Formats: sequence, C-alpha cells, structure tokens
Amino acid sequence: MIAAVLLVVLLGALAYFAAPVLVWTVGVAAWLAALQFVFHCPLPVAAWAVFAAVAAVLNIVPLRRAVFTGPVFGVFKKITPAMSQTEQEAINAGTVWWDRDLFSGKPDYQRLLSFPDPKLSPEEQAFIDGPTELLCGMIDDWKITHELKDLPPEVWQFIKDHGFLGMIVKKKYGGLEFSNYAHAKVVTKIATRGGTAAVSVMVPNSLGPGELLQHYGTEEQKDYYLPRLAKGVEVPCFALTSPYAGSDAGAIPDYGVVCRGSYTHPRTGERFENVLGVRISWEKRWITLAPVATILGLAFKMYDPEHLLGDKEDIGITCALVPTEHEGVEIGRRHFPGGSAFMNGPTWGKDVFIPLDWIIGGRDYAGQGWRMLVECLSVGRCISLPAMSVACGKLTTWTTGAYARIRDQFGLPIGKFEGVDEAMARIGGYTYQMEASQDLALTGLDNGEKPSVLSAILKYHNTERMRKTLNDAMDVHGGKAVVLGPRNYLARGYQAIPIGITVEGANILTRSMIIYGQGAIRCHPFVLREMKSAMANDGAEFDKAITGHINFVISNFVRSLWLGLTGACLASSPRAAPPRPTTSASPACPAPSRCCLIWPCSAWAAR
Repeated sequence: MIAAVLLVVLLGALAYFAAPVLVWTVGVAAWLAALQFVFHCPLPVAAWAVFAAVAAVLNIVPLRRAVFTGPVFGVFKKITPAMSQTEQEAINAGTVWWDRDLFSGKPDYQRLLSFPDPKLSPEEQAFIDGPTELLCGMIDDWKITHELKDLPPEVWQFIKDHGFLGMIVKKKYGGLEFSNYAHAKVVTKIATRGGTAAVSVMVPNSLGPGELLQHYGTEEQKDYYLPRLAKGVEVPCFALTSPYAGSDAGAIPDYGVVCRGSYTHPRTGERFENVLGVRISWEKRWITLAPVATILGLAFKMYDPEHLLGDKEDIGITCALVPTEHEGVEIGRRHFPGGSAFMNGPTWGKDVFIPLDWIIGGRDYAGQGWRMLVECLSVGRCISLPAMSVACGKLTTWTTGAYARIRDQFGLPIGKFEGVDEAMARIGGYTYQMEASQDLALTGLDNGEKPSVLSAILKYHNTERMRKTLNDAMDVHGGKAVVLGPRNYLARGYQAIPIGITVEGANILTRSMIIYGQGAIRCHPFVLREMKSAMANDGAEFDKAITGHINFVISNFVRSLWLGLTGACLASSPRAAPPRPTTSASPACPAPSRCCLIWPCSAWAAR
C-alpha cells in the first residue's frame, strides 16, 4: 500500500513539474529498486527487462526515432495538409506576446503585472481636452443620422484642420504621431457622442493607405502622400472586400496583369507612353469612406504571364494606391449601414492601367500585399472596434445608471429592483473588462508588439460585450429607447451593432480561425514546430517537438487535476497591485486592472 502511494506521489510530482524523460527514468528506476530492496517485493527479471527496454527507447534518440517518433512522423505527414504561402503568411503574421503564457499551463502573472501602465503624454492629453472636446460639442448624432445622413461640412473641415485624420502619421510628415493608446482614447471619446464621426476619424488611422505607407511605402510615396493625409488634403479608403470574398481576403477575384501601357496622370495631366505597369479589373463593396475618398488603396491578385518582371507568373496579392479621379475608377452609389451615416460604398474598374510606381512599396513589394495586410490588421483590431466598444460600455454605464435612479415604478426607482440591478452589474462589469483588456493590448502595441491573436480576442470579445451591454441597457430603458428621436441616445448604437460584429473579420470566423486556429498554432509551444518539421521533412526536429508535446500534455493534465481537487490552495497568485487611479468613465470607478485580460482568454486557453 505504501509503495503504491509512493508511486502515485512520484509520478504526480514528475508530471506536475514537467520533468524531462531522463528524470522520469531515474525516478521510476528508484521506485522499482525500493520496491524490491526496501519493501521486499521481488521483481522478476522480465519486469526489469521491460523497464530497461522502455527506458532505452525513450532515452536513446536514434532508437526512439526508429521505434516510436519515426512511425508517428510518417502518419503525421500524411494527415497534415500542405500549407500554402498565403496560409503561412497568415499564421506567421504579427507577434506572439503574453498570449504565449496562456498556453504554457503556468502563466507568468508577475510578467503581466510588470508591463508599464499606458499613459497619455501632455500633448496627447491636451488634444483630448482641446480639439477632441470641441469636436464632441459639434456632434449632433440625431441630426447626422436622421436628417443630414452625413457629417456637417463644418465638422468634416474641423476634423481635417485639426489633424484627426493623421493621428498615426509621423510628425516629420506633418502628422500628430500619437501613441496607439492616445489614438484609441480619442476614438473612444468621439464614439460616446456619435458613431458616424468616430468611424470617419477611425478608418484613416486604421488599416489603410496611411498605415501601409508608413511601413512599406517608398520614400517618394511617403513624401507625397503622408503630408497630404495628415492635413486632410487626401481622404483615404482601402478597397479589400469583394461581393464574393468578404472575410476570405485570399479569395478576392480582382486581378491585375503586368503589361506595357499608357496613361495620363490625374493630378498633373502629364501623359506617359509605353510604361511598364498593371492593367487591373476590380469590383469592391462596402468600402468605408469610398464615396468621399480622393485616394483608393486597392488589393488585387497580380499576374505576369509575359514574365516582364521575372520568371514567376502568379505574383500574388498586391496593394496599390490609385487616385480616385484616375481614368476608369468608378465610385458607386453609397451604402447606408444600419444606424450610422458614415460614408460607405462600392468601387469598381475595368482594365484600368496604372504604373508599377503606384504599387505600395514599389516594384519590390509586388505580391507582398497579403503579408502587409495581415500584419497591419493585427494592429488595427486592437484599436478601432475595441475602442468603440469601450465607448459604448461607458455610455451605457453612465446613462443607464442615471436613468435607473430617476425612473420610478411601483413607488421605487427601478435601480432598486433586483432584475435591473443584475443588468446594471453586467453593464458595469463588461465595461471594466473591455477597457482593461484593451489597455493591456495597447501597452503591447506601444512597446513594438503586433499581437495578432490577442487583437483577434480583443475584437471578438469587446464587440460581443458591446452587444450585451446595449441589450441590457435597452431592456432597462424600455420604451424610452425604442422610439427614435433626438433624445434617444441608445437606439442608433443598437442598430449599428451588426457593423462592429461583422467588419475586420466577422466574429464567427475570427473566433474559429484566428483565436482557436491561429492561436492554437502560434501560441502553443509545440504545434507550430511539429507542423514546420513535417513541411521540412525534418524527423529530428519532430522528435524533439512531439516528445516535448507529450510531456506538456501530461503535465498540464496532472496540474489541472491536482489544482482542481485542492482548490488551487498550493498555487501562487499575482501579487496585490497598488491602488490605481480613477478612470475617465466615472470619478468613482477605479481604473481597470490588466489582469482582466484573462476573462476572454480563459476558455480559449483551457483547450
């Protein structure tokens, strides 16, 4: 009995601490020796022979590969689908940050708490207190969405004159060069007053010409376009989505063929003859700012059947900048997204010739568009829609709390009813979570990270929490929020919920393919190594990865079982954080803790 207990304790300890194979071997050998010489339970020679054989297979690498991991490797290669270059670029896009800890089985919470708190610089704070506050005072959301169906001309001009469209543009080009944290806080503040204005400011600072030019543009492109984007001389849009390819950007049917041609420059009127370029045909839909854009960012598949650029015929997805006044560029009748009046519409063109110089980054970046897009999108997903979700949470927290205090039913303020209390608690809790998780992600961005998986987690869960907070707020307000009018501060946001759920990767796809798919591959310590070894036919690397993976699974299983049975009484927890300052949402609301990021990740990491 004692020997059995010792075996259970031994195996449990080895698994709990993820001991290497050699330590497992020594530990089991010691137990067998104790069983025979201490507990006087003689073991047959066959038992020692079996142990020696298993130990040899597990510890002698050539033997292990021949007997165990080699056959597994053969099966793994057969069942693992080939990964295209596009899929590899998507998997490798961005960086893995603290999200790797979530798959470690033992997250380093001290590291999490060591990240610096995001802060606004004096210049950024002055911008929020000054121009942003003034802009908010100019926004009449009912007039914009119900009467004008657009921002008033003076609001558009104010946005351009004060650099709202150039928050991400570097100062040397005339932009504000704000931190990602400041960018998000500006969008959040504007969104509490009106979604149309927030989107109009948000899009040029998110995935689009400005972001792509700063990372990949030629010096000539940067010198010309970035100062114009910063001052609002150019209004950009980016055309990616096609009628038959929404979230599946790799399936866009739009194409361009390398050839020689002639064109007239739309800005200078100069005529160019027999130049090397691309003849493009496209049909895009649901492109934000397209109806008012002056410069069109265009994604298309590029082909070189005559090999004018080299031996490769299928060049790949390419991004180009095309002035909207260029011959052949068409902008269609604007769409009207539900609940909002921001500019959105289709664009198309047939056999439109552009020079190679109009490709973002020039000829060297032809075919690099997919990588450019997925890398930049991992940044935008952390900022735009999560910021608007935080704004929604703050607005509903403030208004619903106030309304529940002054609205009486049955002789009591409705805020005293338990059912209403439950809804208000959810609103406040979700708002706290949304801001905490975004602040942590913004800290990563401002420290040079591009957390593609965390940004997807943030986009998915913040927009879903936005939906839930608005649903609860509508329930509490009842009839007041149902009838449209200038005093209804919830209905337009409620109508616009599907926009946030759908854009920048529909939530169902984001959850399935990025959070679970890319997350399970990129953040897991062994899965990507196994896949790469299969593609490279590297049996030695696969041997290291699969043995580590098996040890990892056993360790996490035992740790989960032990911590569950003991209520985690022996596990350490993050140190107590010092009191944090209050947030701008309410003087009585403490600033969110970064540990709240764990809430959207827990179910994901558990798998």
